[in-house]
Amino acid sequence: MGAMSIRSNVLLRRSFTSGSGTLRRAGVVRRAAVASAATPKQSHYASAYDCECCPPGSPFLFRLPNTRFAGLSTRSVSSGGPAVLASTVPTSSNTVAEELVDYLNKSWTSFHATAESARMLSEAGFVRLSERDEWDLQKGGRYFFTRNMSSIVAFAVGEKYTPGNGFNIIGAHTDSPCPKLKPVSAVTKGGFLQVGVQTYGGGLWHTWFDRDLSVAGRVLLRRGRNDGRTSHELVRVARPILRIPTLAIHLDRTIGTDGFKPNTETHLAPLLSTAIKGELNTETVGKEEKDGKEPTDSKDGKASKDKNKPNHHPLLLAVLAEELDCDPHEIVDFELEVCDTQPSVIGGAAREFIYSGRLDNLASSFCALRAILDAGGGGSLREETGVRMVALFDNEEVGSDSTAGAGGTVLADAVHRTVQALCGASPGEGLAQRTARNSFLVSADMAHALHPNYMDKHEANHAPAMHKGVVVKHNANQRYATTSVTATLFRECAAVENIPTQDFVVRNDMGCGSTIGPILSTNLGIRTVDVGVPQLSMHSIREMCGTEDIEICAKHFTAFFDHFAKIDAQFDDADA
Repeated sequence: MGAMSIRSNVLLRRSFTSGSGTLRRAGVVRRAAVASAATPKQSHYASAYDCECCPPGSPFLFRLPNTRFAGLSTRSVSSGGPAVLASTVPTSSNTVAEELVDYLNKSWTSFHATAESARMLSEAGFVRLSERDEWDLQKGGRYFFTRNMSSIVAFAVGEKYTPGNGFNIIGAHTDSPCPKLKPVSAVTKGGFLQVGVQTYGGGLWHTWFDRDLSVAGRVLLRRGRNDGRTSHELVRVARPILRIPTLAIHLDRTIGTDGFKPNTETHLAPLLSTAIKGELNTETVGKEEKDGKEPTDSKDGKASKDKNKPNHHPLLLAVLAEELDCDPHEIVDFELEVCDTQPSVIGGAAREFIYSGRLDNLASSFCALRAILDAGGGGSLREETGVRMVALFDNEEVGSDSTAGAGGTVLADAVHRTVQALCGASPGEGLAQRTARNSFLVSADMAHALHPNYMDKHEANHAPAMHKGVVVKHNANQRYATTSVTATLFRECAAVENIPTQDFVVRNDMGCGSTIGPILSTNLGIRTVDVGVPQLSMHSIREMCGTEDIEICAKHFTAFFDHFAKIDAQFDDADA
């Protein structure tokens, strides 16, 4: 823009629908006026563009010079024309990024992410297993199972698999930082009904203020029409029902100098409704009230105010009952998270970003799923000699020590049961250990992209950028499980397909986070590399990453499944 004359008339184009006749007519008049007012200096632009929107003589203001998008709206510049910035506005984003956005919008919680992952796998022909049943597995078979409805393991057995061959595994996690409802969530203060929450993980809690919020999660139901059996059902209230309002600056004059420092116990409780509206709009009748009885204390037979007080606001239960098509008294218990109702979207002037919550780490989870579905040229296992596996764990954000977490037995159980089912009664000496030594784990969790406003937070030689490939994470203190060998193996899988990679090391004067990589490599003895897609605003209620990075990651993970065995066979055994 600096090359343009001050006298240049700049035309800002806008696109209108075919029905906007008045606007289009106004545009014609405006363009005609601009054309007639063109100075002699501008006249040489007349042959530069062939566009119905801008007349000859109208210099175009600015177009982003990103030619990597497939669908572009372009203008041709004649060879004899002036040096004008090329016009490239993308009309669409890549398909993988769009599929991720759809996945994110269906995956408000770890329960929903697991359910959506299971749906994708089932539609691709994977057979659902139960950990409570005996497994009957076959070479060439594709299977999956879930644990706690919040973690999922999928695997595909190569048709050329032989006992002792390795498992090629991609691990990620389904959980993200968020407020979760307390077991007794009913809070009434200052004429408002509030919902008591406890913080889960290390969230940027200030970003949750002044957002349109709702709830989602797992509900235990005992429906009357189900003969009193307890069922597990998912719920997601799409409309905004909660909000955490900030304090007006007039009542907090020091916030500009001291910063916003909310107390997560006293300031983070969302508002559900005013007390009077909550009472007027709720009609819940307990079983004893239906019988015309009043709840009594078991010791003295007198009415007990404490026992009459509900654990959760009746209004909240009524909202859940409406979503679940049940009676409020049929709700036995629940695990609910506070969620942002704003949909995940593709954004940016060049449509190059994804704006969403839970990118950490559902983006990695989705890319892993896409890879196991796409590997072998659409999922073929004809030439596969090992077992492809994807494991998506819960509770990574709080240390992974849980039944459904990476610190539990879910992955070890999956590997050992698969080997046992495929090898029969006489597996041979050291089969489990031989399998572990031949296996490889990609621990996939999001990485920190270089932030243009805080560039001093990255070490200069290790500053991951968007659109530049999956980041290989290194840490001398074993916060990441990457070694020179595992990093090289992972990079060479990408090199076969001409896929770029990057490296990351945290600054020495800053702390380093960790992942499931060190946990699993320690517990299982499997070679591991820690990697991730670069993103900004990690642990905010709204994060962002690049659309191209999602496509690159999915391709890289697919290349790992396709090429790892052959590349690994070309490496000497360092311990032989």
